Amino acid sequence: MGGVSIWHWIVVGVIVMLLFGRGKVSELMGDVAKGIKSFKKGMAEDETPPPSAATPVDPKIIDAQATNPAPAKAETKA
Repeated sequence: MGGVSIWHWIVVGVIVMLLFGRGKVSELMGDVAKGIKSFKKGMAEDETPPPSAATPVDPKIIDAQATNPAPAKAETKA
């Protein structure tokens, strides 16, 4: 009592086939497969990060001496 054997599943399968017919069951399985594929595609799209609008730019080094060169002082020792 309470155990489900292979014979129970066979009887359930036969009853489902008689009620819905072979064509309806195959259509239902096709729809289930399409739903699973759509779900996987949606999950794959969520995992990929969207391209960011602000891409990192290489920092520019501004050399103060290059823009405003100071006159060089000559050191003299007396």
